[in-house]
Amino acid sequence: MTEPCDLTARTARALIGRRQLSPRELLESCLARIEAVNPAVNAFVALDVDGARAAAQAAEAAVMRGEALGALHGLPIGVKDLEETAGLRSTFGSPIFANHVPKQDYLTVARLRAAGAIILGKTNTPEFGLGANTRNRVYGATGNPFNPALSAAGSSGGSAAALACHMVPLCTGSDMGGSLRNPASFCGIIGMRPGAGIIAAPHRAHGWSHLSSYGPMGRDVADVALMLSVMAGEDGRDPISRPLSAPVEPLPPIDLASLRLAFTEDFGQAPSEAAIRAAFRARAAALAPMFARAVAAHPDCTGGDAAFQVLRAVGVMSAHDAKVRERPADCGPNVIANVEEARGYTLGDVAAAQAAQQRLYLSFQQFFAEHDVLIAPTVGISPRPWRELFPAEVDGRPMQSYIHWLAMVYYVTLSGHPALSLPMGLDANGMPFGLQIIGPRGGDALVLRVAAAVEAAFVGDAEFGRPLPNLGALGQSAPLREAEGFLGFA
Repeated sequence: MTEPCDLTARTARALIGRRQLSPRELLESCLARIEAVNPAVNAFVALDVDGARAAAQAAEAAVMRGEALGALHGLPIGVKDLEETAGLRSTFGSPIFANHVPKQDYLTVARLRAAGAIILGKTNTPEFGLGANTRNRVYGATGNPFNPALSAAGSSGGSAAALACHMVPLCTGSDMGGSLRNPASFCGIIGMRPGAGIIAAPHRAHGWSHLSSYGPMGRDVADVALMLSVMAGEDGRDPISRPLSAPVEPLPPIDLASLRLAFTEDFGQAPSEAAIRAAFRARAAALAPMFARAVAAHPDCTGGDAAFQVLRAVGVMSAHDAKVRERPADCGPNVIANVEEARGYTLGDVAAAQAAQQRLYLSFQQFFAEHDVLIAPTVGISPRPWRELFPAEVDGRPMQSYIHWLAMVYYVTLSGHPALSLPMGLDANGMPFGLQIIGPRGGDALVLRVAAAVEAAFVGDAEFGRPLPNLGALGQSAPLREAEGFLGFA
């Protein structure tokens, strides 16, 4: 792959700054890649071609005038369809908002645009982000670039699939129950959930809750760090927003041999397939000699499943109860099921969940007093067909709920600690395997530095390096929209 769209964000930005790459040339390369492979995976669902071309022309003119350039100047990016974009349809994957065209950018989008990014289009998401399989009744399903019949996960599945196919160098994502990390794992790219409050979210209905977070997604760690440096920052409207504890741009190198590593295949209780456990053991064994110490250990996550289920339901109730009551025909099965579940909880359930979350947080704090970094699988299963709305079982073990299979990531969500999914080769099914790297409170820079060191150690490695999909085969594939069940939930 030698097209401009295959360049990393940092490389493309450097070439633009040196007048060796035109922003218009980069944009046209991205558009050509989208035209060639997007039909096979349905990652981009709305494009602003005219607006992007005008922005690229203006970006090129600024370069030629010798103006000061932003950190992302001239870089086309994809925006998850949960973030509003001025003048570009923003549907949240819901028929209720099928024709919604915002007048203003959401804060994260505004920050990216102010840094010179070119908003090329929107990437697919499940309805209101509720679900770890990217399907909706507005734009249909998103397929996995390594096998379009399989899920790209969710809810940032469109962004992950677009990045895996090198349609753009950067995309936005968001994460509650792993909505950013899971797609990164399934599609072989990098997604980071920053620590609580690092990326301000002023329109969050429950401002004191850190469960939901925006985050950067890219194809290498340095690009993700660059994007985080732009997205991060306080905002007085968000009561938990706070600055990064340490700079991430430029990202300083780190000596892994100075760090104490802990590793867990399941946090002692998370559902996980035997094949994923085996894949993780192989990677933990390869990493262990690089650290000062490596031991099997994990925080106590007792009560985490019930706590996350209840606290997540509180947010769902606030955001979507009225929609289900007033427009049930326009709500999908996940939205309806989530609201109905939320209606069944009591104040006592919420109080117990908040107490359990605090115990889990303190367990993480105690754990990181003894260990510097923790690794685990990002997801406990290999990608399954996107027609399966959610896994009902994992290796024959029935799931407690439709989100139980996401326990590996939502325990970390409850703690508020930073975490990143790093691609490390393929699993036994030939699908990408994601390694979850988790750091201490305030350890966003540490997580990125560790991830960069691991990435560098295995760059180009046939077994543990970042896998790439077969773009030629995708270009010859039938459009995903022709698949049975593509649009909706049948």
